[in-house]
Amino acid sequence: MLLGPQIEAMSEAQLAEAVGATSVFARLAPAHKEHIIRALQSKEHVVGFMGDGINDAPALKKADVGISVDSAVDIAKESSDIILLENSLLILEQGVLEGRRVFGNITKYIKMAASSNFGNMFSVVGASAFLPFLPMLPIQVLANNLLYDFSQTPIPTDQVDQEWLTRPRKWEIGKILRFILVIGPISSIFDYATFYLMLHVFHCWNNPALFHTGWFVESLFTQTLVIHIIRTNRIPFFQSWASWPLILTSLIVVGEAPG
Repeated sequence: MLLGPQIEAMSEAQLAEAVGATSVFARLAPAHKEHIIRALQSKEHVVGFMGDGINDAPALKKADVGISVDSAVDIAKESSDIILLENSLLILEQGVLEGRRVFGNITKYIKMAASSNFGNMFSVVGASAFLPFLPMLPIQVLANNLLYDFSQTPIPTDQVDQEWLTRPRKWEIGKILRFILVIGPISSIFDYATFYLMLHVFHCWNNPALFHTGWFVESLFTQTLVIHIIRTNRIPFFQSWASWPLILTSLIVVGEAPG
């Protein structure tokens, strides 16, 4: 137990060490609560504080997540990030899980879109080096991107793996960049295999239209498949299924590709 008068006698460094070993804080003035939160934050803790009175306002504002109730005084509610309308803390748990799910789906979309675009550019640059014509018409590039984006629109309805929900995740741009730099060129392997097939099996050196069509269909098929691979760390279609709207848009796009 740590009391308010004891906190006043401590330096910031001493308080930062003491809060980690303290379970109960008592006889606290409003400034003491704020000092405790600052001490926890100095140790890289993410701090939530719940209060409903005027004396809780400074701590509510200082905390990473200030929590109050609908019956609290106005200044406490104004200083809070979350106001509970029901008498249950389980709502906070549901909010945390929903937040992690939303963040997971946002990360999925960024990985899908960025790696796919990088892979396509990698393929276009390589194909332009040896083809006597454009590897894909501008209108096909636009249609490809439009259909691919359409297939991703239901991602907010998708679930994430249970492992993703077990702990908070940070925005790690370096990790995402490494993913893009690896997956993008790997996706181009299928494009270059298609180039070889169209040129040496279907003899498209003098038939640009057939080449354009072949790569357009293959590109759309593989990009749509990649959605279901990137969305989970499990084995897609066996250990993890996408939401039915995401499956539906994927089928629609794949069905439209040959047309």
